[in-house]
Amino acid sequence: MKKFAALLFLSIALLSNTVSAKVISNEKINNQKVEQAKKIIVGLQKDMKSYTAKGSGPFVAAIYDKNGNLVAKTANSVVNETCSNNHAEMNVIKAAEKKLGTYDLAPYDLRLYVTAEPCIMCLGGIMWSGIKEVYYGVPSKSVEEITGFDEGFKPHWFKEFKKRGIVVYGNIEPEIGEQELHNYVNDGKEVYKPSRKSE
Repeated sequence: MKKFAALLFLSIALLSNTVSAKVISNEKINNQKVEQAKKIIVGLQKDMKSYTAKGSGPFVAAIYDKNGNLVAKTANSVVNETCSNNHAEMNVIKAAEKKLGTYDLAPYDLRLYVTAEPCIMCLGGIMWSGIKEVYYGVPSKSVEEITGFDEGFKPHWFKEFKKRGIVVYGNIEPEIGEQELHNYVNDGKEVYKPSRKSE
């Protein structure tokens, strides 16, 4: 019985470590930040259906201040607004800048939450906006596998953001987001991408 109890305890401990190891960051993991991010990102994933029903998506982003107040929330609108730059992150940064009347969000100490890892374009937009912290759900590898969208070339971006004082947390509740992406694709909704000649 003691052996069984010890094995059970070890299994639970290993499972707990596996679950917590999923979240990655460019700083020492702060559990309070992770729990807050989980609530927000799960909420954004749940909002996905209402956005995709209006032709947006399949990604949603929100910006909050350091006290947890919502500043702006938007979805990807590439297809319905016919603009390849209109990713959720770019849209929400534009909305926050318009609301606050500035191109420099740094003095406001803001956090960006997004349903999936930012692509190469959005990383640039985030870096130049003054956002202080970034939290995302589905990693790029899964986005590419599920949707076929090319996330771009992003070498060492966690380290590059850290050098610029931007905190990053990733892989937050990715399973929920992956299911939403599968739903989007399975519903036959358009996955935008440039047409390229095959080599």
